[in-house]
Amino acid sequence: MLMAMVGIGAFCALLIVLIFEGTKERRAFLKAEALEKAIFQVIPNAKSMKPMQFIDGKLTVVDKDAKGETLYAGYNESNQLVGYAIEASGQGYADIIKILYGYDPQKQAIVGFQVLESKETPGLGDKIEKEEAFLANFISLDVTLNTDKKALANEVVTVKQGEKTNPWEVDGITGATISSRAIGDIINSSMQEMGPKIGSK
Repeated sequence: MLMAMVGIGAFCALLIVLIFEGTKERRAFLKAEALEKAIFQVIPNAKSMKPMQFIDGKLTVVDKDAKGETLYAGYNESNQLVGYAIEASGQGYADIIKILYGYDPQKQAIVGFQVLESKETPGLGDKIEKEEAFLANFISLDVTLNTDKKALANEVVTVKQGEKTNPWEVDGITGATISSRAIGDIINSSMQEMGPKIGSK
């Protein structure tokens, strides 16, 4: 019986590995497709996009499969820059939350937001993905740089639901305090780094 159990376990492990390897290309394709769709959702009016990386301090167009930290420049029908889509991640309540947000350097504001990956509690923490009042925070969230353009003039912070009074605050979700606070922290951390880099390009 022991040998049978070991044999079944080994077979199942092999089967899992084979399935994982066999579907890797398909999963990568679907992930890239979902990311591209999300990019156009978080940058209003974008009709085309280009992947870019900071190379020697300058934003440079790169191949879509380039390794390293990539952001995506969105352009309108007249090929004018309308914003950047930026990936970021941080610790949520249950696990790491990965997000994509749109940044308009002219308005110095977050203009779109989408959760890419999350394992937050269904019915509570996952409200960060679908509660309209929470998502409304990211239509025009102030991330203005300070006078020397080296940091944000005001940190992005999450406040209790209904207590938002400033344009750089995120109105949280009652019952999903940790998850909604995590989103504010992730965006603040990301913009403290990316805002000055983009602003000085």
